Amino acid sequence: MTLKHKLKQIKEGKLSALKNVMNFSKEIATPKTKDLNIFLSLNEDAIEQAKKIDKRIKENKAGKLAGLCFAIKSNISAKGMETNCGSKVLEGYVSPYNATVVNKLLAEDAILLGMLNMDEFACGASGETSAFGPTKNPKNPELIPGGSSSGAAASVAAGLCDFSLGSDTGGSIRNPASHCGIVGLKPTYGAVSRYGLIDMAMSFDCIGPLTHSSEDAKLIFNVIKGQDNFDQTTKDTTKNKLSKKRAIGLVNVHDFCSKEITELIKTKTDEIAKKNNWKIKKINLPLDIAIQTYYIIVYTEFFSTTRKFDGRRFGKKIEETAGPEVIRRIIGGSEITKAEHEGKYYHEALKARNFIKQQFEKIFQEVDAIILPTVPKLPHKIGESIPIKDMYNYDLFTTPASIAGIPAISIPVGKIKEKDVGLQILAPHFQEELIFKLAKDFE
Repeated sequence: MTLKHKLKQIKEGKLSALKNVMNFSKEIATPKTKDLNIFLSLNEDAIEQAKKIDKRIKENKAGKLAGLCFAIKSNISAKGMETNCGSKVLEGYVSPYNATVVNKLLAEDAILLGMLNMDEFACGASGETSAFGPTKNPKNPELIPGGSSSGAAASVAAGLCDFSLGSDTGGSIRNPASHCGIVGLKPTYGAVSRYGLIDMAMSFDCIGPLTHSSEDAKLIFNVIKGQDNFDQTTKDTTKNKLSKKRAIGLVNVHDFCSKEITELIKTKTDEIAKKNNWKIKKINLPLDIAIQTYYIIVYTEFFSTTRKFDGRRFGKKIEETAGPEVIRRIIGGSEITKAEHEGKYYHEALKARNFIKQQFEKIFQEVDAIILPTVPKLPHKIGESIPIKDMYNYDLFTTPASIAGIPAISIPVGKIKEKDVGLQILAPHFQEELIFKLAKDFE
């Protein structure tokens, strides 16, 4: 059922906001669901909020999302709720305010169900690094759900909310969307306010929706987008006219991706291009330097942002409390920023970032959008020993869009060995409308 269909049912009185909350609450409370370890805490005021919304619906005063239920990654602030980033460092920290995205959803009478599990401080690509235990994939609990927005993807895939919000730094929405067989949108950097997001790397972080369809993602994106005085990086997303090149760029990923995934993406792209009379142009992205560029900048920015977790103002000291992946990134950032290096590695990474941006600009002069897999391999089993390099390579196909600040969406396109596979669509800055149109064509 699409969100529009459910909203129609609520408006017509066939389903109440209270009943919607109760249905999800009942499912969240089952032993099977609890074992998936998706929610970290629940909103105790959800039922009362639903009753008030039902009253507004009867009075025709309700917002455009009235009665829908959502959940958020636990690095997005919600007033009165523990916002712990999946870490013992912030265990017990209760946010005194709402993130802008939360305020926008509440203003349209959506109901917050609770806070979701995640990789600790968003450091991870599997959902296994949370201090409160790994999130399990609802499609197959033996498998990772992907990360770092593990709970956000799993909550939607398991049918525990109508939609969720996650954060995407280098693929943290798209990666788990792919593994869980749902849709995940990373908007253009600056399209959605980051105010209230506990940042991991401020020049990459984006908040976006995880949903069952691209139509649902579009509905939620249109509510949360827009300029915000609390976040100076945001802009009003003007409606750009769709270009008329009518060409799709299919990225050459043979050297970086499993053969099965490569062939599935190519087959699906060929089908949709033929159906819509789109030309396919083979293109190359600088994938060989994307991961290195991304992680040098992320290590540096993460080291900087974690200096506030000193144990004196709130929480515990991060170096004494956090898990190994967080410590690895702090140490890496500390080394990169040492005075004797004179910023050499960071400045070189910034040069590479500009180079990658320029490559996208050249490509978008020839094609309307770019297609490639979301992740280069199938999800592994929880607890399986994976080399650090291979774990970081989960982000290989998602980091380029993050580096360039362009919008990207992951949509499910099939299964391989009973495991979900996602296809990724990239477009120029603020061309989310084009992404939604193409995603709907694929769906």
